[in-house]
Amino acid sequence: MSYESNPILDKLPEHLKQYIKPQNYEEYTAIDQAVWRYVMRKNVDYLSEVAHNSYLEGLKLTGISIDHIPNMYGMNRILKEIGWAAVAVDGFIPPSAFMEFQAYNVLVIAGDIRQLEHIEYTPAPDIIHEGAGHAPIIANPEYAEYLRRFGEIGCKAISNAKDHELYEAVRHLSIIKEASGTPQTSIDEAEAKIEDLQNNMGEPSEIALIRNLHWWTVEYGLIGSIEHPKIYGAGLLSSIGESAWCMTDKVKKVPYSIEAAHTSFDITKPQPQLFVTPDFAYLSQVLEEFANTMALRKGGLSGVKKVIASRELCTLELSTGLQISGAFNKVIQHQNQAAYIQTEGPTALSYREKELVGHSTKHHPNGFGSPIGKLKGINLAIEDMSPRDLKAYNIYEGERISLEFEGGIKVEGEIITGTRNLRGEIILITFKDCTVTHGDTVLFDPSSGLYNMAVGEKIVSAFNGPADLSSFDLITHEVTSTTIKPVISPERRKLQLLYRQIREFREGTNTTISRNKVFKEICNNYPDDWLLSVELYELAKNNNDQAFAREILDHLHEVKKEHPDLGHLIDDGISLVNNAGVIS
Repeated sequence: MSYESNPILDKLPEHLKQYIKPQNYEEYTAIDQAVWRYVMRKNVDYLSEVAHNSYLEGLKLTGISIDHIPNMYGMNRILKEIGWAAVAVDGFIPPSAFMEFQAYNVLVIAGDIRQLEHIEYTPAPDIIHEGAGHAPIIANPEYAEYLRRFGEIGCKAISNAKDHELYEAVRHLSIIKEASGTPQTSIDEAEAKIEDLQNNMGEPSEIALIRNLHWWTVEYGLIGSIEHPKIYGAGLLSSIGESAWCMTDKVKKVPYSIEAAHTSFDITKPQPQLFVTPDFAYLSQVLEEFANTMALRKGGLSGVKKVIASRELCTLELSTGLQISGAFNKVIQHQNQAAYIQTEGPTALSYREKELVGHSTKHHPNGFGSPIGKLKGINLAIEDMSPRDLKAYNIYEGERISLEFEGGIKVEGEIITGTRNLRGEIILITFKDCTVTHGDTVLFDPSSGLYNMAVGEKIVSAFNGPADLSSFDLITHEVTSTTIKPVISPERRKLQLLYRQIREFREGTNTTISRNKVFKEICNNYPDDWLLSVELYELAKNNNDQAFAREILDHLHEVKKEHPDLGHLIDDGISLVNNAGVIS
């Protein structure tokens, strides 16, 4: 096992565990630690004024330190007190898997950290975004329940073929944009591909719509009043640039509603508009409103069409509670209702999320098809028939019968047995020597063996994934691209050593380090580096070494002249040092 488990992680299904990777804490460099510390100190300083009050309280409750990148398995010892856990993953994972983790109260944290060059914002998920953004807010019980419920509903949302293509394109962009040395032409091409995909997605799928809801709440949500909103979205909490930008009048604030599901976003740019929810309870209200529009709750012919378009493993649930899980490829319709449904490849039958004995994928390796609806000329649905009714209509073991459905499907064969649900309703009828036809088209013939006919007047639910997780081998995820680890040059290694020396000096583990010598090394060999000089300035200021502090400030002023784009970062770092009581 590549990670340390606990009672919450033990409950994860195997197919989710395939995404978990070790955090490898020892791979974080002293520069990485300095990046974390700068962002966190800046965030806590600024966010104490503009973030929802759950944020600062949550930092303490979830054990997130301002001075050290969190060890998430250390975090787990604290998170379990609020019923959650954390795992490390490699960048973006598929949206349905991400949401399913949430349904199990598990926070997914990208183990990598942004480079110093991207300290303000990175499109790639990183530990600053996940650990410092998501984790603190889940300490709020009402929000934590929203997140769990969102995962529960979101992982049932049906995708379409283009969703996966878009996911792969976004993942690829996030990887190359964070990687050092990527040519701008490659980034431009990746961004153009995403833009082209987004402009040609067709009718948005359920996963696309609920991903929008996730973005405008969990990632980029504001809470309170339009006039005086507070930040709770992790994307804003973890971006020292955008958390300030979003509070200005340049960003439009609108009341949160289900309309957010139909509002797209661009991951590569700051958001020009944000939604404001009055409170966390309202988030759950809108989520349930959206869930009412999903095939999960509506079923019907539209639900069947969605699962066919997805080309993914999905489930249809009939009015008897029988659940058919597989890759659906065909529907015959009648009067705007599904009259016959068909899967291809391995299929399993379940009842209440538990596979029926004798109806695994081994029993249905080549697909499953069944009529849906009432029998022609009989007002009573089969599922509503009493044993006396069934006998009256010859739907009985040992009888040879011809059943004609309203949708034009005809089933002819000898009944062997029937399977009932817990309420005593018949949910499956097994025939031998059976032929199933629709007009002149033969849908099933006796050479295929026994025929199992699902019983159900209606399709009441359609959703992503299998009914019983154990019915299918779901450990099939193939990563097409992985996070690119930077190639560390000898010069960079020397710079990392200098950062480590100053870190050790500040923490008291090695006080023999000459800070003046380190500073001279920076000036001579790394004139563009600014963050270590800010840390040296902090030490000089705290040591009341005014001459050394002035020398460092003069150097930082020169860096600003050479690199105006770094000016605000340097000024903010100096401001943190100068404002007594802010530094932790």
